[in-house]
Amino acid sequence: MMSRTTDQIKQKKYEKQSDSQSSLIHDHHGHSHSHDDHLGHHHGPNNKAGLLIALIITGGIMFLEFAGGLLTHSLALLADSGHMLSDTAALALSLAAMWFAVRASSPKRTYGFHRFEVLAALLNGITLFVIAAFIIAEAIKRFGEPPVVASGTMMIIAIIGLLTNLASAWFLMRNGDVKDNLNVRSAYLHVIGDAIGSVGAIIAGLLMSLFSWYMADPIISVVVALLILRSAWGIIQSTVHILMEGTPASVNVEQVTTALLHIQGVKEVHDLHVWTITSGLHSLSSHLIVEDEADCQTILQEAIQLIADKFHIEHTTLQIEKSQLQLLCLRCRVHQSVKSFSALRNARE
Repeated sequence: MMSRTTDQIKQKKYEKQSDSQSSLIHDHHGHSHSHDDHLGHHHGPNNKAGLLIALIITGGIMFLEFAGGLLTHSLALLADSGHMLSDTAALALSLAAMWFAVRASSPKRTYGFHRFEVLAALLNGITLFVIAAFIIAEAIKRFGEPPVVASGTMMIIAIIGLLTNLASAWFLMRNGDVKDNLNVRSAYLHVIGDAIGSVGAIIAGLLMSLFSWYMADPIISVVVALLILRSAWGIIQSTVHILMEGTPASVNVEQVTTALLHIQGVKEVHDLHVWTITSGLHSLSSHLIVEDEADCQTILQEAIQLIADKFHIEHTTLQIEKSQLQLLCLRCRVHQSVKSFSALRNARE
């Protein structure tokens, strides 16, 4: 009986110490919430529906344009069907990325699979470059001796392709976040590229039908390829910027620093970093030096709330530092410098 009571006293003492340590830790580090809180929030529930509908439509019209290109000998149709092949793969990859992104984080992958969406968008941009290069190379071959094209049939197929591409784009705009979700936006640009390709094929068909000018087919194909390259370059730039931990375009670091310095008790802001994990999910970390008599918890909560309200960043990690901690850090750095100098001197001797 006495032993059980002693164990209970020890257990309560341990819990009290743990609570005290936890409180001390939160005085110096603050998180607005965990990574898993973001699961399902950074892209809407209908993004998948929009992508799935676009995938079905694009896949169907891809086979139609490929068969039509072979039947009519039109490079414009074959080019557009090749573009649609990449788009079908891109849409499927985007859907797979969303499926991976909602998987829970783990000790091995503390951010989960959120970055898979960015990698999918990067791959989509690269495939657009490859397809555009193929179209241009094939068009150059045809400049010397453009083949006769069945322009009437070509235009009918191109019009069907245009209507279905516009339908895919509409579903993505209606059900998906084409503005802020990089993965959905890359898929949307693929579909818009298809629509442009269909318009090009219609124009080429009209020129060949009215004037028998078959050179229009490879020329229009090159124009479409250049437009595809422009869209692809924008996607690649955005994804590389994220993978390089670049500051989000919507966040001004100087404004963040100024806002934090306006909090009563904050003396200095340093080691401020802002980066994007995936579309719509930004993170921020920083050290705040505060006055010795300041309430760390009050400043911490105010800073987290300020960053969330003003800059729309909900994953924030802040370290609150006072003069004692600053002095300790300075001593550690001096000690480390002395050790490094001693090691270097010993190595030279």
